[in-house]
Amino acid sequence: MTRALLRRALAVEGMKTATGAAPRGAALALVLGTLALAVGMTAAVAAGNTLVTERLGALGDLEGWSRLLAVVAQITAAASVLAFGVALAWIFGREFTEGTITGMFALPVPRSLFAVAKLVCFVVWAVVAALLLVAGTVAVGIAFGYGSPGDEWPAVGRQLAMTFLSALLVTPVAWVTTVTRSLLAGVASTIAIIVIAQVSVIAGIGGWMPFAAPALWALTPDDVTPGQLAAVLLVPLVSGVATSVAWRRLQLDR
Repeated sequence: MTRALLRRALAVEGMKTATGAAPRGAALALVLGTLALAVGMTAAVAAGNTLVTERLGALGDLEGWSRLLAVVAQITAAASVLAFGVALAWIFGREFTEGTITGMFALPVPRSLFAVAKLVCFVVWAVVAALLLVAGTVAVGIAFGYGSPGDEWPAVGRQLAMTFLSALLVTPVAWVTTVTRSLLAGVASTIAIIVIAQVSVIAGIGGWMPFAAPALWALTPDDVTPGQLAAVLLVPLVSGVATSVAWRRLQLDR
């Protein structure tokens, strides 16, 4: 019975996510925006633009695939969190902003299952976005004449993993959006996650901060241990349970 209800919830939430303007816009902004910036910066460095080269710092001294992948990873570190956070805030917040949450109380599907379905659909959508970004990056590298990534395939894999892990890191946004019943609060919590990650890296504790570990690992793999990276999975686990419980306890008068 529960499986049938979950399939129902997945079908409904899958349609919402697939047709929603916010998820589509976020995915396009992430993929096309990141690639556009990467192309522009890579081309500027190749043309000898000293201003861009200086702003890139050590990345400006790299060449070919190493430089392209490092630039894409640096851009994605913040851009993916922002894009995924905004999309997840919309996925959960739209029910409150559009008033559709009231009708969900009359449905035979438990609200906690709707929360689970929303998270599952979000993860699937994030995987597609991550794959498109990596495929686009490889296409850009080939267009620049770099040929096959060759020895840089592990870096390509880290880029894919980092993008996907960034989606898992924003799952607290679902809980914040639910308990505040505010899409804007969800977006604000996304920005807070980015700030926390940046500050922890500057403070030299990025490897121990789950919000910063994936990006740090993608750029400098030796600075993050497997245990520190595995700790990232605690974020979606705790957030997913908390969000499901919050949806189960929702009341019409609050």
